[in-house]
Amino acid sequence: MRGKLNVHNEVGRLRQVMLHRPGEELLNLSPSNLEPLLFDDIPFLEVACAEHDAFAVMLRYEGVDVVYLEDLVVETLDANPPLRARLTDDFLRESGVSGAHTIAAVRERLDDIADTRAFVRKLICGVRRDELELAHATTLELADLVGTAQSGNPNLVVDPMPNLYFTRDNFTIVGNGVNINSMARVTRRRETLLGHYIFTYHPAYNKTPMWYRRTSPYRLEGGDFLNLSKKVVAIGISQRTISAGIDLFAKNVFWGGELQSPIEEIYAFLIPETRAMMHLDTVFTQVDVDTFLYHPGILDTLEVFRVTRGVHAGELCIERREERLDMVLARALNLDSVRLIRCGGADPIAASREQWNDGSNTLAVSPGRIFVYQRNAVTNEILYHEGFELLEVPSAELSRGRGGPHCMSMPFIRDEL
Repeated sequence: MRGKLNVHNEVGRLRQVMLHRPGEELLNLSPSNLEPLLFDDIPFLEVACAEHDAFAVMLRYEGVDVVYLEDLVVETLDANPPLRARLTDDFLRESGVSGAHTIAAVRERLDDIADTRAFVRKLICGVRRDELELAHATTLELADLVGTAQSGNPNLVVDPMPNLYFTRDNFTIVGNGVNINSMARVTRRRETLLGHYIFTYHPAYNKTPMWYRRTSPYRLEGGDFLNLSKKVVAIGISQRTISAGIDLFAKNVFWGGELQSPIEEIYAFLIPETRAMMHLDTVFTQVDVDTFLYHPGILDTLEVFRVTRGVHAGELCIERREERLDMVLARALNLDSVRLIRCGGADPIAASREQWNDGSNTLAVSPGRIFVYQRNAVTNEILYHEGFELLEVPSAELSRGRGGPHCMSMPFIRDEL
């Protein structure tokens, strides 16, 4: 199935998904760099890996082909060895490394890694100052080494990419094409380099239509995308995605020239710009063909806009929708009605707590059969009594990164509904 992409909905049977198993990048988190690296706490790596492995095993048991991001990058570089030097250049340029000695030292550290997989892992886990001191003690004046990474940790020269296990965000499959997203936070922008190389150079994926590019000036992130149907996409206007990014995406898919997209409507959902609700999928996911799970805290301020092609090439028609959320979704899905289920039920404390722990962030493997975090007992019991089949992922450590099963997965292939 390599090379095929087909994602036109959120609940059709999942056939192939991309994951990233968390690794040593989490070991380079410390109290001093948690905030700039977008973590609230430090996951225990051994347990986080065990939980993630359980997630992957459960997916395979459901018949899903699990593809790993790291493997795709390795395959890309091995298929075209000169690309490695180019990726190193791009990585250094975007890592915030300064000073001739420091740049040379980091480059030499990376070039000394012969194995492609080990090289890719080093890009992901970051570079510590003591690695360079050991490697260059006889060749560089150590006093000239700049030992402060972008996150401000003096023991790091290059920050890790600890958010990479949330594979939904940095590039996004939409239909049979891809967005290489323009990330809102500096610490996540290097992640999109990996997607850029895969979808530009990987032999199986280098002809993939690209709806959005990482160099686009407006921020747009994958956690804000829900594929509702072949013709309809929902996108959140959030802490991480701005309306100008949605406008540019809309122009690309509506008026893309040689890029052929069947998308005819985009529904933009304005949600609160808070850490707890950073993306649309942290407050709102689809769990069946006619059912959505949502966080009730969005309703007071939620605004919905419908975006379609304008009269003239390159123009957009934008209209505000005044209907209730369920009516908007029913129209978007061409259904008579839809069900909305509240995360946390009627208890406002449970709703807030379980939304924080990604109770709304579900992944459907087929209609009505969904992956959820085990820890969200109130919401899970509600879903169970509503007739849903739950696949409970252990989540004591994975949840510390503020992302659930939806965030941790990037579907490559789903069946049509």
